[in-house]
Amino acid sequence: MSTVLMSTIVFVTVVRHHASDAELALAPVNGEALLTHTVRGLLALPDLDLVVVAAPERCADSFSAALRGFEERCRIVPGSSLEHAFDTVEKEITGNPVFLVHDALRAFTPADTVRAVADAVRAGSPVVVPVLPMADTVKVTDAARVITGTEDRAYLRTAQTPLGFTRETFLSYASEPSLDGAHTIPGHPDAMRVTNAFELQLAEAIATAGEEESL
Repeated sequence: MSTVLMSTIVFVTVVRHHASDAELALAPVNGEALLTHTVRGLLALPDLDLVVVAAPERCADSFSAALRGFEERCRIVPGSSLEHAFDTVEKEITGNPVFLVHDALRAFTPADTVRAVADAVRAGSPVVVPVLPMADTVKVTDAARVITGTEDRAYLRTAQTPLGFTRETFLSYASEPSLDGAHTIPGHPDAMRVTNAFELQLAEAIATAGEEESL
C-alpha cells in the first residue's frame, strides 16, 4: 500500500464506560449499525484521509461487517488500544497530520464540529476538546450519600469527541490519557453518546431527518 500525505487521521474507539459499549456500537439505527453512521459521517469530510477503527477483539468481525464498503479509507484494527492502532498504520502516516480520537457511540457529531476541532489544532492548540456547558444542577454528597453542597456549574463542562491532537500530544494521550490543559471549543447536542433506549430513539430521529434532507 502506498504512503500518502495525510492532513487528518481519525482513530475511532469504543470509550469503555460499560462492558457492553462495544456491542452498543453495533446497535441498529435506521437499519444500520451505529458504528456505520459514525464512520460514514467522518468519511464524508473531504479533507479527512483515513479512519482507523480500534475494534475490541470479540467484536472485530462484526465491526468489519458493519464497515464493509469503506475499506479504501478505513482500517479495522483488532484490539482496543490506541497505541496498537497507531503502530498498525504508522507507516502510512507521513507529514504532520492532525490526529483526532472519536468515540464510536457519538455517531451524529456534526461535520462542522469535527472540522472546528481539526482547525483549532492547525491554528496552534496542541489538544482540543469540544464541550457543552453543564445544564443540570450538580450536587455534592458525602460517603453516606447525603447532599453536602452545590457545585458551581459556571465553569463545568461536559466533554465530547472528537478530541484533537498534534502527533506529539496524540502519542502522549495514547500512552497516558489526560485532557488537562486542553483548549475547548463549542460542542453540539447531536454529538451525544448513544447508550440507552431513549438515546437510540433520538439517534433514529437524527438519522431519519438527515436522510430526508439529502433527498
